[in-house]
Amino acid sequence: MKIVDTVCPYCGVGCGVGLIVVDNRIVDVEPTKFHPVNEGKLCIKGRYCFEFVHNENRLKKPLIRKNDEFQEIAWNKAISIIAKMIKEYKDEIGFLASAKCTNEENYVLQKFARVLGTNNIDHCARLCHAPTVVGLGEAFGSGAMTNSIEDIEESKCILLIGSNTFEQHPLIARRILKAKENNSKIIVVDPRKTHTARFADVFLQIYPGTNVALLNGIMNVILREELYDYEFIKKRTKGFEEFAKSIEKYTPEFVSKICGIKSELIEKVARMYVESDKSSIIYCMGVTQFSHGSDNVKACCNLALLTGNVGKPGTGVNPLRGQNNVQGACDMGALPNVFPGYQKVNDDKLRKKFEEIWKYKLNGDVGLTVTEMINEAGKNIKFLYVMGENPAVSDPDVNHVKKCLKKLDFLVVQDIFLSDTAEFADILLPACCWAEKDGTFTNTERRVQLIRKAVELPDALPDWEIIKMVAKEVGLRGFNYSCAEEIFNEIRKVTPQYAGITYKKLEINGIQWPCPTEDHPGTPILHTDKFATSDGLGKFTIAEYKEPFEKPDEEYPFILTTGRIIFHYHTGTMTRKSEHLKGEINECFVEVNPENAKELSIKDGDLVKVKSKRGEIFAKVRISNIKKGVVFIPFHFAESSANKLTVCALDEKSKIPELKLCAVKIEVV
Repeated sequence: MKIVDTVCPYCGVGCGVGLIVVDNRIVDVEPTKFHPVNEGKLCIKGRYCFEFVHNENRLKKPLIRKNDEFQEIAWNKAISIIAKMIKEYKDEIGFLASAKCTNEENYVLQKFARVLGTNNIDHCARLCHAPTVVGLGEAFGSGAMTNSIEDIEESKCILLIGSNTFEQHPLIARRILKAKENNSKIIVVDPRKTHTARFADVFLQIYPGTNVALLNGIMNVILREELYDYEFIKKRTKGFEEFAKSIEKYTPEFVSKICGIKSELIEKVARMYVESDKSSIIYCMGVTQFSHGSDNVKACCNLALLTGNVGKPGTGVNPLRGQNNVQGACDMGALPNVFPGYQKVNDDKLRKKFEEIWKYKLNGDVGLTVTEMINEAGKNIKFLYVMGENPAVSDPDVNHVKKCLKKLDFLVVQDIFLSDTAEFADILLPACCWAEKDGTFTNTERRVQLIRKAVELPDALPDWEIIKMVAKEVGLRGFNYSCAEEIFNEIRKVTPQYAGITYKKLEINGIQWPCPTEDHPGTPILHTDKFATSDGLGKFTIAEYKEPFEKPDEEYPFILTTGRIIFHYHTGTMTRKSEHLKGEINECFVEVNPENAKELSIKDGDLVKVKSKRGEIFAKVRISNIKKGVVFIPFHFAESSANKLTVCALDEKSKIPELKLCAVKIEVV
């Protein structure tokens, strides 16, 4: 028996776990007792995080589609075919990286794409926190969580907006409970009365898509009553006057009509937030997944700047990342507009730096996002290479996505299971899961952590090794890596935030970037003295309320919002292979307000059809305290995919789809 220290593969919290291994088989898991994130605790997903590893349905051999069936093929033959197709479609090619894969693997894939001459590289951050990168980047100069998870305990007021933290990030919810025990005030903003809302001192049950109006209303009160931090604004910010003028019309009475909450609550929350000397904003996809998601994030930043709640313990603007390495995948440049370290591809000076290190001429044009690549399938994108992503379930309007995937000339999918996307592949490559390889993940608080190989899966390979093989067959230089640590050392050379991090320094606790030199301890709190902007100042920006792309009407009278539940994760590819988690729940449901249920003559457990202009699904009814006129569906169940219903309206700045809001109707079956 051996115990292998690693990191949970599910959400972005990054809990330390020990995998208990007997005869090349993981038999159990234990939490790492003194880990700085989870302190010897795990949520239910972490407790059973190993159960999918040895599932009989793991991909074990390369497969090729012949006569609409998959047949086994040798590795060298599969790689040869892929390389030949890449050469054929060099200018009409796209790549999807993965928030489930390591930093090293995402780095190698984006490098491979760029050395080939394209910036058509993206991943699922486009569908969750792209507005975070844009909004926080513009306001603070860095698109990441400003404070640490541990630091939440010091907050005296926590504004949780668009985050059901107790289900989505339970070990962070534990920190919120500790803050509450220390007399912190908890404000929760959500259309659903979630488990998180039950712990709130004030609960604001708004309509989906009205976050900007609410935040502007809160700031209107702070400005009107002159409760803002004048000294902080004067010394550390710019753009205040123009911003303040834009807030004048957002009176509590005006905002009340938009959000569907009482104006007195808006005033109460404004005073509660500003009267605390340490107020923190925590948000998730209930803020970002809108066609105005970037403005939602900017409004959060404005509130923090207005009250001086940035750069000190217990404060900040803290996006909770959804997947285990979505922060790292962004850091590694698995995005169409930036190299590793958020260095812009269209900046001649920065691009030259990468050209000198990689020894290739690079493309300076911004590439296509994931939704754009899907839409261009069969046109400007003929060949798509997908590493550990599942757009056939995760992307909006999945009926449209599946039609687009069929239009591709060639689709390569590199994964651990036969996912819904893999069903459309021409070649399938079996990859190692997180427990079968070495590397690093970066969690939501910017903590870079080692993952360690615990078991072997014959014939499957780490994703970086597969890419290395393809690169060699294509004839590219610079991919002859011998191990994950060698890749990481190259990452350090090109990514300033990671420059001082080494595998040796990471040990069990990891290090929070930025870490510029090897003697630097890492950075738990950003922007303590100055912001990461070019002039060191935080920037107020104007964020106006905009109506949703699709509003309910007579035919489609309900607003649909989507999200996660505690027992399952993302598209269910891993959690639905876990017997314990499936035993908790393994079917789709739709939450309906009691009054709406009465009007429809439906009750708990009834099977209904939920329909939008794009598709329909079946789900069982759950009567809940969701806001009247709003319904909720989790997006984990491919057979009743919530994203058959959602709309592909994009945020102009971040290109994120409006996954949290569309119009639907409910029909009794």
